[in-house]
Amino acid sequence: MLRRRRIMVIGAAALLAFAAFAPSTPHADIRILAHDSADRAPQRLEAAVDTGVFAVSLLVTWSRHLAR
Repeated sequence: MLRRRRIMVIGAAALLAFAAFAPSTPHADIRILAHDSADRAPQRLEAAVDTGVFAVSLLVTWSRHLAR
């Protein structure tokens, strides 16, 4: 019985520490910008996944004519 209580206390402390040190909005932001700055309408691809535990967003931008 004492061992079970000790495991529960350690688990609760670990959960509390995780909640205290977890960022408020966990996310990974990946950007790949390879477009010409003079291009007024670059092609874009955006994607996002949010599972509730973590979020990942991806932005890829490119130009049709990089060599002018």
